Amino acid sequence: MGGAGASDARARQWPFSVVRASDADAFVDALGGDATRVLTRAEDVKKYSVDWMGKYVGASAVVVLPRTTEEVSKVMRHCHARRIAVVPQGGNTGLVGGGTPTRDEVVVSLERMRDIVSIDEDAGCAVCEAGVVLEELESAVRARGMTVPLDLGAKGKCQMGGCVSTNAGGLRLLRYGSLRGSVLGLEVVLPNGDVLDLVRTLRKDNTGYDLKQLFIGAEGTLGVVTKVAISTPRAPRSVNVALFGLESFAKCVEMLKLARGLLGEILSAYEFFDRESLDLVLAQLSGTRDPLPGKPCEFYVVIETSGSDAKHDTAKLDAFLNVVKSQRIVVDGVVGRDEKHAFALWTLRERISVALKYAGAVYKYDLSLPTARMYNLVVVLRDRLRPMFGSRVKVLGYGHAGDGNLHLNVSCAEYDDAIERAIEPFVYEYTRDERGSVSAEHGLGVMKAEEIHYSKDAKAVELMATMKRALDPFGIMNPYKVLPAAAVGLSKL
Repeated sequence: MGGAGASDARARQWPFSVVRASDADAFVDALGGDATRVLTRAEDVKKYSVDWMGKYVGASAVVVLPRTTEEVSKVMRHCHARRIAVVPQGGNTGLVGGGTPTRDEVVVSLERMRDIVSIDEDAGCAVCEAGVVLEELESAVRARGMTVPLDLGAKGKCQMGGCVSTNAGGLRLLRYGSLRGSVLGLEVVLPNGDVLDLVRTLRKDNTGYDLKQLFIGAEGTLGVVTKVAISTPRAPRSVNVALFGLESFAKCVEMLKLARGLLGEILSAYEFFDRESLDLVLAQLSGTRDPLPGKPCEFYVVIETSGSDAKHDTAKLDAFLNVVKSQRIVVDGVVGRDEKHAFALWTLRERISVALKYAGAVYKYDLSLPTARMYNLVVVLRDRLRPMFGSRVKVLGYGHAGDGNLHLNVSCAEYDDAIERAIEPFVYEYTRDERGSVSAEHGLGVMKAEEIHYSKDAKAVELMATMKRALDPFGIMNPYKVLPAAAVGLSKL
């Protein structure tokens, strides 16, 4: 068997079994004898052991690629019996290391489970397997006049099982709400291999405990999501996108209040980014252009409206534009002329993460804070880091102003322990003091498992650990993620 994890002394300190050649053989049997779907060569396994940012790197010796729930069940049954640690993996687009191994866990990739099981136009819902890519599901339901109530920058790669397992938020939570409300049912393979069939497409089901909620946002620590039933509302017939330049974050907040009042039911997204974010996108991504040339602003806001009547929606947007101009809330603005132009405006916001990756190393923090004060942390952190590191470090802020979600990013040429020590735990302590959340939508993963206490009290963490032990008594599911190691009986990494 290849893979550094099999001989890594550090990996052997943990309470899980070493994967042997006989285990790989058992996985082949579980997959109907198809050895091509059990990867053991180092060159094949490597891409599954590192996240897309290159920040979190494990040493898996085996990757299993099941095609059916029954195959997942057989794999998990074997791992449970042998006490082998497992990482369920979707598109591996996460930002906190939740989908990558920490040591030599077996990776169970859902990428081959790509079937869209059903689309029900009457009920407005769809059922799909966990490996269906978000963009593919959106295309399938769009053909029926519906939409998926989730839109992410990584939609071309992220998979539905991963979206559900991280309770992904995205750009249109303002319109459609959290996935906790949009997911109607799940199928989950438990750590012991049992299949929990919670796939229902009912809007109302008040029968006992709502068990599916345990697995939404659990990041694969309680089981493997294999099927998803999700509501698919009617696709909007009229969509408008506008971008504005503003002189301060206070103006962004002021305009948000007006947008909620004047645009009301058609307001579907309200995103902001600072000048530093725009400069990075313009510098790193070819083909991007300054949306307001000649009028550089400190902040930018992208607003999207979506409705069913173009005339009605345009009239509301025009009225809103007149107010923000007359009250001098905005410096300048532009409305998307057509679909291509609207896409270009959205690109400036959606591709900031890609630009950050191209720029080098990045420390990413995903925080919920009181809306009016959420950008203060960016200013405070800049003031903190500038005397220490000067121009080596850039602090950027952008995010979902409509739901109080700040994406705080510290960009530098390469990862540096001194920079990390200057950021953490300062950022978490600041968030705690504001009674915010250290994870607004990205999850905790391995990055913030030990920081959960900044947002949850001890009794809440203890109850979570109790549920983890009840469902996963041997702790094999995605170890070192979400919960502190000590809470689930592990030593620290």
